[in-house]
Amino acid sequence: MFACTGVPDRSASNMSGVPEVKKEHSDLRASIKKIEPFFQPMGKPEAYDWLGSHNEPGQTFNEYLASNPSKPEKNRDAIYILPLGTFSSEQRKLIQTTSEFLEAFFDLPVKHMKARSLPAIPSNSRRNRFTGKRQFKTGHILEEILAPALPKDAAALIALTREDLYSDDSTNYVFGQASFNKGVGVWSLDRLDDNTSSSNYLLRILKIAAHETGHMFSLRHCTKYECLMSGTNHLGETDRRPLDACPECTAKICWLSEISLTEHYRRLIAFCRKVGLDNEGSDFEAKLKALEANN
Repeated sequence: MFACTGVPDRSASNMSGVPEVKKEHSDLRASIKKIEPFFQPMGKPEAYDWLGSHNEPGQTFNEYLASNPSKPEKNRDAIYILPLGTFSSEQRKLIQTTSEFLEAFFDLPVKHMKARSLPAIPSNSRRNRFTGKRQFKTGHILEEILAPALPKDAAALIALTREDLYSDDSTNYVFGQASFNKGVGVWSLDRLDDNTSSSNYLLRILKIAAHETGHMFSLRHCTKYECLMSGTNHLGETDRRPLDACPECTAKICWLSEISLTEHYRRLIAFCRKVGLDNEGSDFEAKLKALEANN
């Protein structure tokens, strides 16, 4: 069962002969060195983990820059959220909280589109062979619903649904899927509330939303650290990931958003304080202190 997949619209950028980061990126590279001690290196995959069944090379900051990544541009810098289906009042609150997190995490404006229905037809839905639950095919959502609806000022459009998702007949389910260069993605609330607390349910939602949005800005799966951008194959693996990107992936996010790493963490600290994510807020505060030390 796959928990996150990215549509490979472009070949991977991890290759030999990647040029060095230009001199103007030296300050950012120096900054991310200061936060490396806060991240756990990726260990040997456990049973059913993502890297146990996916041979991925990862993607350094240098490789990302060399890949001609999708980046927000002037007059095309908004992240749009499109609800697909109907949601309870509590779920609508979670959508709003997710919007605020994405805005803080990527330092980009987040806008909401009017909710749309998700009609079930044979070509885009099936019944899960284990649960009997209805599932929608992610490719249909990306290509037939989201791509034609992409606003002119959108850097990315991500849809949210309560429906269970699958990518193809080889998968049991996926938590979400996104295109690396078409600016569209989708993720599901379904399954994320399984056997967990309300606070961890929120963390799972935030992690999946930011992960899929990262793919839309050409971030590949991280294989170097336990990272928000690492692939996850099941909820246990999702829970192991931090609510933060590793140094290499954080450099990519700061570069595409044109924000300093200190300001990036200040925004995340403010968000965590607002929504009561005390442990995560303390983690961001410790990283900020490390960045500000000896400056």
